[in-house]
Amino acid sequence: MNPISRYRDLRRAGVLGLNARNACYIMTRNQRRLYPLVDDKIQCKRMLQQRGIAVPVLLDSIRGQYEAGHLDKRLQQLDKFAIKPASGSGGDGIIVIVARRNQRWISAGGSAYSLDDIQFHVSGILNGMYSLGGQPDAAMFETLIEPAEVLKSIAPFGVPDIRVIVYRGIPVMAMMRVPTRMSGGRANLHQGAIGVGVDLVSGVTHAGVMQNHVVELHPDSGASINDFSIPDWPDLLAMAARCQQAIPLGYLGVDIVLDERHGPQVLELNARPGLAIQIANQCGLRKRLQRVDALGEPESMSLEERLACVAKIT
Repeated sequence: MNPISRYRDLRRAGVLGLNARNACYIMTRNQRRLYPLVDDKIQCKRMLQQRGIAVPVLLDSIRGQYEAGHLDKRLQQLDKFAIKPASGSGGDGIIVIVARRNQRWISAGGSAYSLDDIQFHVSGILNGMYSLGGQPDAAMFETLIEPAEVLKSIAPFGVPDIRVIVYRGIPVMAMMRVPTRMSGGRANLHQGAIGVGVDLVSGVTHAGVMQNHVVELHPDSGASINDFSIPDWPDLLAMAARCQQAIPLGYLGVDIVLDERHGPQVLELNARPGLAIQIANQCGLRKRLQRVDALGEPESMSLEERLACVAKIT
C-alpha cells in the first residue's frame, strides 16, 4: 500500500496522529502556564488533594544534594515505598521497594539496595537524569500501592493502572496498562507492559496490545485479559473528569490505580498523553474528540452532565 492510501485509510478510521494531536488539541487546549502543575508530581499531588481527589501519600521529598547525602535518619522507618523523580516521564528513575532485610532495601524486581545505593540514585534524580529536558529535579518518596486483590486475575504481579484521556472535562477513551515480566513489573508500554482496551461505558476490557502485537492472554500467567470488569468504573470516570476541574487542561491523561486498602487513587496527570491508547482500543480518537467539540461548551456543564455525555461520544 502506498503511503498516501495508508494515510487516507487511517484518517477515515479516525486515528489521531502526533502532529494533529499537538497542533489541534494540546497547543490549543492546554495553556503553557498550567504545565508545571502536572509536570511536577509533588505540586500536582497537592493540587489534587486540595480538591479532595485521592492520591498516594507523599512520605518525603528531597530537593537538595545535602539532603540526599543524609538520608539515613529519614529512611529508618521506611520498609516499603516508591522512589520517583518529581518531573520524570515514562516510568524512568522509579524504584519500588517492597521489603528491608539486613540493612538493605529489596526492590520489586529482587535487587538489593544499600543506603549508599539509594543516596546515589536520589542524587542522580536531583541532577536531572530522568527529568524532562534534563532539568534539575526533586525526588519523592511515596507510599507503596497495594493493587486491589480483584486485579490479580488479569495482572498477576506488579501494579496495573488505568489511563483515561479526558477532553474538555469529558472522558473519551481508556485503557488498562498491565505489567509483565518483560516490563519489570511496571505499567509502561514501552518497556513491555500490555495496553488493554477498555469499553468506556461499561468498564469491561477487551483484547490488548503488547510490543505492537494483539494479545488476548497474559504472557506470564496465560490468563485471559478479555471481559474483565473493572470495579467501580463510574467512580473512576468521575475521578478522571474531576481532575480537569482541579487543573483545567483541555486535553489530559489521568492515570488511576486501584489500591486494596484505599480504593481508587490518581497516580499522576499528563499534559501530553501518548496515542498508543488508540492501538489498545483498536479505535481512533479523532471522531470522539470532534463529538465533544460538537457539544458546544462542555466545560460549563456539571460533572453529572459531562459523564452522561460519555455514551454519546463513543
